[in-house]
Amino acid sequence: MEFSFPWPMSQGEWLAWSSAIVTTALGLFLFLAPGLAFRVLRLQPHPDKPEAVTEGRSRIAGFYLGLGLCAILLAQPLLYMALGFSWLFTAFGRILGMMTDGANTPYNWVALIVDLALALFPLAFAFGFLP
Repeated sequence: MEFSFPWPMSQGEWLAWSSAIVTTALGLFLFLAPGLAFRVLRLQPHPDKPEAVTEGRSRIAGFYLGLGLCAILLAQPLLYMALGFSWLFTAFGRILGMMTDGANTPYNWVALIVDLALALFPLAFAFGFLP
């Protein structure tokens, strides 16, 4: 069996693929430099809890890397759909946090726009709205 890299062929697939690239890059950032990534994301682990950094490196980075790389390497519409829904639930969680946790800040508004874009690109491609 021969393995070939599935290069995006249409505008919609390029947008979905770009969302997968950003997801993978975030996963690599959290995997390789969790302390710096936490500072960029405005998170601060408790000094007495070193396992908090491990959570960022394992659970958060692991899911980002796994889903992003699968979408890039396999280029299947259902994987792009999973990627899009994951980012959509990320945006939904951010909205809930902004409404209930008092986190209505400019940073969260910008992050919400980014989350929604990363969700809409693969979903629009997976559902056939972008050729």
